[in-house]
Parts: sequence; structure tokens; C-alpha cells
Amino acid sequence: MKKVTFITAFPEFLECFLAHSVIGRAVGSKTIEARVVNLRDFAVNRYGQVDDYAFGGGGMVLMAEPLAKALQSAGAEDATVIYPSPQGTVLSQELVESLAAREHLVLVCGHYEGVDERFVETFVDLEVSLGDFVLTGGELPAMVLVDAVARLVPGVVGKISAVEEDSFFRGMLDTPHFTRPSTWRGVPVPEVLLSGDSAAIEKWRKQQSVARTIARRPDLLASANIRPYLPKRPYLFLSGVTAALSGGLQLLERPARLYGFERILVVEPEEDRLHQLSARTGNAGEGEMTWVKFFKTAQQAFRWVSKKEKESPCAVGIEERKSGHSVHWLEAKRRILESGKPLIMGLAGDLPEAQVLVFPPRGGFEGEGELDPAVLLSICMDRFFGCR
Repeated sequence: MKKVTFITAFPEFLECFLAHSVIGRAVGSKTIEARVVNLRDFAVNRYGQVDDYAFGGGGMVLMAEPLAKALQSAGAEDATVIYPSPQGTVLSQELVESLAAREHLVLVCGHYEGVDERFVETFVDLEVSLGDFVLTGGELPAMVLVDAVARLVPGVVGKISAVEEDSFFRGMLDTPHFTRPSTWRGVPVPEVLLSGDSAAIEKWRKQQSVARTIARRPDLLASANIRPYLPKRPYLFLSGVTAALSGGLQLLERPARLYGFERILVVEPEEDRLHQLSARTGNAGEGEMTWVKFFKTAQQAFRWVSKKEKESPCAVGIEERKSGHSVHWLEAKRRILESGKPLIMGLAGDLPEAQVLVFPPRGGFEGEGELDPAVLLSICMDRFFGCR
């Protein structure tokens, strides 16, 4: 968002908002261009009338013609026109990110009972709601929306890292924050925050974010990318059969890199097939590979990860068919985060003694066929590690 325009019958609300704090600095530095259009400048008579009684009974409704003329004056031909309304899409961080990519946003602030529906149907691109409640006018939700979107505009907030650590940016709640004094009314700041150990502080913050999300808003796990909250990058586990099936190894390399996996671990006891798979990766023989590592047994692979990470891993198996021991993928996310262990993910049939078994993706129709293993694993990678 480089430009924002407000259309309102109460411009003083918005003028104060645009003159202070972070938004005021952004407007002052021309990082964001902002304009407030006074709807009363387009009134239908000399008394400044912009509203009238609703047909069929009810309160006052903003008239379509003043709104249309105000919108035309804003030069909004290529703008995204947004009407804050209880009937709209509920505002979320995902929607905020989408709106931040638009060049020009026009916020039409309703009042009283709202605006003439004919204006909405003709000019409005998106109705947005703050939640299931009603406010007196659209100025407050318009300010909230612009404040949220502006934070994602480069140059508005000093460090983009500060934005990325906020609640909901990665799908998780924010960590608790503290400032001076170090002890307040007998309650000290967590010792790790005073240690100066940046790695320990980062680990503590991630643990707190995970704990808060699970305790307060477990529903957020559905959209959360959990990889940044894992103690280490995850590993993808493949049997030689799965890796060779329909070019599975080649098909999975790209998504494994995209979703931040540390390595692909391939277990193949047969020497001939091992060499064939190794040749497909551009490597010859066994041993340390730049991206794919080969083992003769699953036990060797697990011991290698345990030695590398200095802790035994948590193995998560994706089932190709639902069993009586499998859990929903949201529950699997929670268990992975609570374990705090390095993660190995693969097909349940390939992974020996997996601690967590996950339902396979389902379409909800009878007679569903099984998915190709590479497709199945790619879908699950996105559910666990995709940015929403």
C-alpha cells in the first residue's frame, strides 16, 4: 500500500489518526500518501445532507450519490474500495498481508445504519468486518485496518523483524515482553532475558510463543507454520521403494527445500538400488551428501540424526490409510511442538516406531483413491510448514 484515501462524513476522526504516532510519521515522511475526503462536500443540498431515512423503516442511511461523487473525486479508478461492515469478511493477518500488496486503498466509512446497498454493489470491492459486533460508524474499523496494513509497508516500522515477531504474522501468538525495572513489586523479569545470550533468549521466546498459542488459541495451529518454532530444521525420511517410486526422490527435493527441511534421509538396504538412487541425485556412493543422505537401515538414520542434533528425534508418520491409532494433523502439530525434539517426517509405512501417526488427507467423498506418496508428503509438508 502506497496510498490510502478515507471517505467520511466526520473527517476530524481520521485527521487526528493520520497526524500522530507511527502512522503520522509515515505520512509525514511520504512513505504513505494519505487523503481524507469530506463526504459533506458532495451533499445533495446546501444543508450538507448526505443521509436519509431507510426505506421500509429504520434509521439513517448514507446516500449513494454523495458517496459516488466523493469516490470519483478520489481518483480511485485503479484503487481497491473497501467498506468496513459487520457483514464483511473478518479481518485477519492473511487479509492484511494481501491488502498491503495493493497500491491504493479507499476506505468508505459508513455511519448510522450503513450506506445505500446500490453504492456497495456498484463500487465496493471488499467488505471487511472487525468481528461479530456493531460500531456507530466505519471510521474506527477503517483506522484499525489501515494501521494493520501500514505496518507491513517497508519504512513504516523501523525493523521488519519487529513486525515478523508480532502475534499472527507466522500464525502464533506473540511472546511476553518486559522492560525496566528488572524487578517490579517483587516480580522479577525472567532471568534468561537478562543473560545477554541471544541464542538462549530466542529459544525462550519461541517456547513462550508456542506455549501461549497452545494454551490460549489452539485454533491458530491450523494456519501456523511451525517450522520457525522447532528447535532444529526437520528431516524427511524415505524408504528406497518410496524414493524410487515414480521419481519420488526428485519430486520431493524441491518441496523439501521450499519448506525448510535439513536433509532427505533415504534408507535402502539393497546395494544396487542404493547406487541407482544415489546416481539420480548426482552423487556417487554412500556417505555424506550435500542434500540427500543414504543409509542401509532406519536405525542408522535415527542414530545419525540423534548424534547430529544431540537428542533423539520425534518421528511423525503420515498414513496412506486411516488407522485406529492416527490423529488429526492439528493434533500432530501440537504434539510436535510440545515434544521440543528434532523432527523426522515420512510415510508411516516407511518409518519404524513412529511416535505420532497422522490421518491421510481426505476429500470427504466415498470411493476415494490413495494419493501418490510424493503428492501425499507434499500436501502434509504444506500443512505443517507452509506460510498461510
